[in-house]
Amino acid sequence: MNRVFGFMVGLGAGAGLGMLLAPRSGARTRTLLRRNANHTAAVLRKRGTGLRHAATEAIQDGARKIVKGTEAVQAAVVAGKQAFR
Repeated sequence: MNRVFGFMVGLGAGAGLGMLLAPRSGARTRTLLRRNANHTAAVLRKRGTGLRHAATEAIQDGARKIVKGTEAVQAAVVAGKQAFR
């Protein structure tokens, strides 16, 4: 969480300094910042979707492995009970 906070502070400071020191007019600078912000938001949304998909697959894979392991243990218990009859 500290990394995210540090990133956001750095991002804000960089944007602020960029506006103060920009060689372009205010309107053009705002247009460029808006365009870059929209692009960055789109990239982050796409990555977030990819991460959600990967996490969902990992969870489903883990669940399948748990079911498979549970079935193996149940089969072993049944085999053990039959062996001692």
